Amino acid sequence: MEQRIIECVPNFSEGRDKEIIKCITDAIESVGAEVALLDVDPGEATNRTVVTFAGTPEAVVEAAFRGISKAAELIDMSKHHGAHPRMGATDVCPLVPVSGVSLEECAELARALAERVATELHIPVYAYESAAFRPERKNLAVCRRGEYEGLSERLGGEDGADFGDRPFDEAAARTGATAIGSRDFLIAVNFNLNTTSTRRANAIAFDVREKGRQLREGGKLTGKPLFDENGKPLMQPGTLKGTKAIGWYIDEYGIAQVSMNITDAAATPLHRAFDEVCRRADARGVRVTGTEIVGLVPRKALLDAADWFLTRQQRSLGIPDSEKIRLAVRSMGLDELKPFEPAEKVIEDVLAARRPQAPRLVDLTARKFAETTASESPAPGGGSVAAYMGALAAALGTMVANLSAHKAGWDDRWEEFSDMAVQGQALMERLLQLVDRDTEAFNACMAAYGMPKGSDAERMRRDEAIRTALVGSVRIPYSTLCETMAIFPLLKQVALQGNPACASDAGVGALAARAAVHGAVLNMRINAGDIKPADASVTEMLAEAADMQRRADAAEAEILGIVNNKIAAV
Repeated sequence: MEQRIIECVPNFSEGRDKEIIKCITDAIESVGAEVALLDVDPGEATNRTVVTFAGTPEAVVEAAFRGISKAAELIDMSKHHGAHPRMGATDVCPLVPVSGVSLEECAELARALAERVATELHIPVYAYESAAFRPERKNLAVCRRGEYEGLSERLGGEDGADFGDRPFDEAAARTGATAIGSRDFLIAVNFNLNTTSTRRANAIAFDVREKGRQLREGGKLTGKPLFDENGKPLMQPGTLKGTKAIGWYIDEYGIAQVSMNITDAAATPLHRAFDEVCRRADARGVRVTGTEIVGLVPRKALLDAADWFLTRQQRSLGIPDSEKIRLAVRSMGLDELKPFEPAEKVIEDVLAARRPQAPRLVDLTARKFAETTASESPAPGGGSVAAYMGALAAALGTMVANLSAHKAGWDDRWEEFSDMAVQGQALMERLLQLVDRDTEAFNACMAAYGMPKGSDAERMRRDEAIRTALVGSVRIPYSTLCETMAIFPLLKQVALQGNPACASDAGVGALAARAAVHGAVLNMRINAGDIKPADASVTEMLAEAADMQRRADAAEAEILGIVNNKIAAV
């Protein structure tokens, strides 16, 4: 299951007093381990600090509220001066989807946060970007029109706030107003060029950026700039939607770059931007030698890039994410200027590295997993091993699909086998997660049995906790069972249609899948036996499990028949 992660990038109107900034970031971090503070960037001239943090949606929204509350407490906007446009102690607060969350969901979260800020903190809030109620307020500049100094005329009128609107009063004079919204993840990227010419870098930037360049008489760079009847410049749009770009020279590296912000990665993914800058640079006699990611990048941007390059090579997409990220790094030269470390550049990996995590079984070596299973500890036990057997079955099916996709003479079938491999990878990943979840379910049962039982109230709480934990200990192997059953059709496909030299691998996959099914059912039955009185949902799962067990036996026999015929024919 894809992890649900969003990012928040509030801008606070204080860039000089480090103690105030620290108090705000401490408030954000007070939510706990579900939120990671990624960056704090104060600016003295702007008197503004940009803070970046990320985590689960609920935790990030709570952290944003606490940060806004602390800023309202410590920052007096009536005394604020700085070079950057601003209208409040918390000037803007965008929520940004990273993984497992849509932009529309972020917009709803932003509106709920805006309403809470207005209701509990009495701060007027404008909803902007994807959370905007009025089309014109998608533009932050419209929400911030007149800045802080213009609020006295705007609030309480037609141009008032979306939440908490009222005439400008003493409280509003102190806090100002805030813009809360949602937007896509902004990918900041620089494309390295084999030239030192800023002019040529700018020409490439103007070729591709959405705004493009101003038209000139005769289509010549030296021609007179052209304007429409209202005096507005006539523009030739660039080729990449949702991008802003400029060319510059970087003295540190001794090269020119096309510096780009991708504001709409759905319209222009990172790999498309890379290819188009390469194409436009080549047309001007310039080469793109590499790419530099500024800040962080979502994992999806790199995985999508890898899929793009694999597709162009007619290679299977069903390979592990770690291999895909390495391919994306190589394909776009992300490590040309400095090593590209996912733990420092990929937002999901940065979050994982900053959260304290208990050691996972799936991260052990094969030997260590076996030794841990063989130890005196009752966990991991049969449930975790059954899930791992299922994962190995999916891995074997995926391997056969990948080898078939790359088989000489089968080039026209690569996509067919790639689809199978992608399916197998997904099944393998879900089953690997169940390896640890099964042990966690066992540990939950042990914790419930260890609860105090000295009084009637304590015994009732203990009995309910034990029952809940036992039902959970049945549901987890049931999930293993369901996921494993989905492997048999894949194994049958690769046994029938895949590379004949890999037939035995498909057969071993079927054996492993059947073992996983029977192992999961055994764990369901033994855990269900302790649930008194019987639970209706557990009874239903056991009935389904018995049917799936019969179907698994039949599927294994069918696949082994196919495999044995293939081996005999070789």
